[in-house]
Amino acid sequence: MNRKKLDFRGQAFKDVLGFTFLHWARQPWRIVAITVLVLLSAVADVLTPMFAGHLVDAIASGSAGNAVAWHAALTAFGLLSALGLGATLLRQGVFFHIIKLTLKMMSEVAANAFHRVQRFSTDWHANSFAGSTVRKITRGMWALDLLNDTLLIALFPSLVMLVGATALLGWRWPMMGAVVGIGSVLYIAVTVALSLGFVAPAARLANAWDTRMGGALADAVSCNGVVKAFGAEEREEALLAGVIGKWRHRTRRTWMRGTINGGVQGGMLVAIQAAILGAALLLWMRGEASVGDITFALTMFFMLQGYLREVGMHIRNLQRSVNDMEELVSLERQPLGIEDQPGAGPIVIGKGEIRFEHVTFHYGANATPLYDNFSVRIAPGERVGLVGHSGSGKTTFIKLIQRLYDLSEGRITIDGQDIAHVRQASLRSQIAIVQQEPVLFHRSLAENIAYARPGASRAEIERAARLASAHDFIAALPNGYDTLVGERGVKLSGGERQRVAIARAFLANAPILILDEATSSLDSESEVLIQQAMERLMMGRTTLVVAHRLSTVRALDRLLVLDKGKVIEEGSHDALIKLENGLYRRLFERQALELIKGLSEPDTLPETAAAKANRTDDSSLLVGK
Repeated sequence: MNRKKLDFRGQAFKDVLGFTFLHWARQPWRIVAITVLVLLSAVADVLTPMFAGHLVDAIASGSAGNAVAWHAALTAFGLLSALGLGATLLRQGVFFHIIKLTLKMMSEVAANAFHRVQRFSTDWHANSFAGSTVRKITRGMWALDLLNDTLLIALFPSLVMLVGATALLGWRWPMMGAVVGIGSVLYIAVTVALSLGFVAPAARLANAWDTRMGGALADAVSCNGVVKAFGAEEREEALLAGVIGKWRHRTRRTWMRGTINGGVQGGMLVAIQAAILGAALLLWMRGEASVGDITFALTMFFMLQGYLREVGMHIRNLQRSVNDMEELVSLERQPLGIEDQPGAGPIVIGKGEIRFEHVTFHYGANATPLYDNFSVRIAPGERVGLVGHSGSGKTTFIKLIQRLYDLSEGRITIDGQDIAHVRQASLRSQIAIVQQEPVLFHRSLAENIAYARPGASRAEIERAARLASAHDFIAALPNGYDTLVGERGVKLSGGERQRVAIARAFLANAPILILDEATSSLDSESEVLIQQAMERLMMGRTTLVVAHRLSTVRALDRLLVLDKGKVIEEGSHDALIKLENGLYRRLFERQALELIKGLSEPDTLPETAAAKANRTDDSSLLVGK
């Protein structure tokens, strides 16, 4: 078990670092420039203690009147100043390059992650919290900034300094070099082991609960209307409190382990300090080191102490940034689910003939297919209604035409073109769809309507809105078509959102039209206007209507009655209503009887003459007249 955990942690570091190095490879000359500048600035730091020792030796060798001593002191002073100034300028160059490197990488990472998330399958989005996904991307993006700084301007110069100091001290005093080298290696090894084996697992769990907390917050905030409707504020606060409690516990454990790690590192630094000072005193006692040499050793020690202390912090930052980037990198490894085939081209839809040819389709790992060797043809320009109980396959039929899922067997063609062999964006751009629960962007009404055709003029947008009976309510708003609709269109009523979505379909002017109960949220008066507009919209277009209210499909050319993924009845409304014991007839009768029962309730409004006439018409339909 422990070996598995270790392998998992190692794989996480391998994946994240590989992901980072891949992005480095896209800016090779900038990485080379940063590396050279960092190396030179670290060499300047390594040489500084040596010339500090020379300065002390020059001062100790004679008075200021001694020309040789004075010259040696001035030389050492000049070199120390040059090294300090040079190191400062070199670091500025490093910062200049790393800012550009990191900003470009962060931009690419965020854009690539968004690109993939947009193209993940419908199932992936159905099973993922939007807030959690956003948190993974933003946290990983900022962790990349810390990772770049840690690797390029923190760990790399620190390692150069440690190697240089060990070599320089070892060249002058082998014993001192051995103390510094062995002590540094042990310090780094223990720090890495503690960070990866002790702190990282706790940090990973803390990040997981951080992601859950983001998802829980987004879920409750986006559904605030439902929360208010049921007076459930305290209930949601209690649920979030449970998530926050878990996050707090996991985060506290991570911070405590980090604190323990820091304490161990501090103790090791004290031990290294004692070893170096003891070695320096021993060399001085033996007469093997001058006052300048001792100054050199002490200065080098204090610089080493700072670097070693920072090495521990840098390794902790490395571990933290890798943990923070794990979920972002995992997005890159996840398959898109539905992908364009290599070399897929655009689809060209003319007449709009749709064919299901021996289609077999399973949902996920479900052993029983929803569609099994299913075939059907929809003629060009035909208006077809899909009718059936919930779960009969109506919505899946629509989703398969949009290629939101891939088939297990068979194929779906539009004008003879297999939709699996064309670009998804090209396919969907030529299918206008009005969903039962339309979703709007938090943008202006004009932008939402024009989403189907971004280059549309204001006159075209207004014409589409008039056809959808949306112009009047839009014009009555203070900002008209420039009114922001709120997140997911929350500022509009259900009927208003539906009419905006219908206007969007009018503007799309696509050869194939899908209406998923497009009038279900409209009041009676608007429904009459929309039905008339729909008749105009469907002219010359292949139209599919998913019907729950059967009154909306009576005028269609053909109805497909689905049950468990099979077409069990097919024909016009008039033909199907005459079938004895037919499913369509039973569904229609049930809805008509419910309507009559509703009208006859004592607390309903008095029935008008027109309503009576309509009821009489519906009753006559029950007997197939």
